[in-house]
Amino acid sequence: MNKKRIFTYTLAVIFTMFLAVSAQAQSKSLMMATTTSTDNTGLLDYLIPHFEKETGISLKWTATGTGKALKLGQNCDVDVLLIHAPPAEKKYMANGYGKDRREIMYNDFVIIGPENDLAGIKGKSISDALKSIESRQAMFMSRGDDSGTNKKEKLLWENAGIQLPDKEKWYVQTGQGMLATINVARERDGYTMTDRGTYIKYQSWNGGNAPLKILVEGDNILLNQYSVLTLDPKNCPNVKYDLALKFSDWMASQNTQDLIKNFRLLGKNLFIPNAK
Repeated sequence: MNKKRIFTYTLAVIFTMFLAVSAQAQSKSLMMATTTSTDNTGLLDYLIPHFEKETGISLKWTATGTGKALKLGQNCDVDVLLIHAPPAEKKYMANGYGKDRREIMYNDFVIIGPENDLAGIKGKSISDALKSIESRQAMFMSRGDDSGTNKKEKLLWENAGIQLPDKEKWYVQTGQGMLATINVARERDGYTMTDRGTYIKYQSWNGGNAPLKILVEGDNILLNQYSVLTLDPKNCPNVKYDLALKFSDWMASQNTQDLIKNFRLLGKNLFIPNAK
C-alpha cells in the first residue's frame, strides 16, 4: 500500500470514528420544552449540570408558555416536558400525546401590585381581590400567552364570577414572559399575577426590596404544581423515550429533590419538592 493510499485510508477511518462518536453523542441528548419560570429563576442552570454529570445525557431546553410547550410535544419537536398546568396536562395525556406524568415540585401564585394598592386588594381572598380590581378598573397586566400562569389566571376570573375582561382598557395582555410582564406592571403602576419563584427572582434583582409587593396570597386555588411529562412513542416514534424517562426518574430522586429544596434566593425557597 503506497503512502497516498495509507493517508486516504487513515482519513476514512478517522471520519468513520468521528461519525460514530457524533451519533453516540446525539443519541445521549435530550431536548426539553419548559416554562419561563423554571428558566428565569435559574433553577435549570442550577440542576442540569448535575443531571448531565450523573447520567452522561446532554440536555438542552426551550423556555416558553405551557400551551406552546404542549404543542411542541404534540408535534414531536422535543423529547420531554417540564410544565405547570395540570388540567391541560391531563387532557394532553388523555389525548394520547403523553405517556407518563410525574409531579415534581410546586410553589404558588400571588397577586402583586404597587405599595399604594389603589384597588384595595391587600389581604383579600383571590376572588374578592379580582372583583375589586374590576370594579375600580385598576390596571392589570396579563401574560395573555396561554402559559400555565395565564391559564390559571383565566380560571381565577371565572371562579370569581367575572367574564374575562380581555376587551377592557385596564386589562393589558403583554404576550410576554413573567419577568417582562412584571416590569410592564411596574411601569403602568398596575397589578399582575406571578408564581412566587419568579417574584423572588424579581426581588433579588431589586436588592430584596421590589417596587411591586405581594398583596394577595395563600388561597388553596393558588397552588402551582410542576410536572415532568414524557411523550408517547406511539405518537412520536422517534422520541428518545428511554432517556426522557431517565430524566423524569432523576427529577424525582431523593438527591434531586434535595437539590430543589436547597435552591434559594434571599433565603427563600423558590420551589418545594413533592415527588411521590
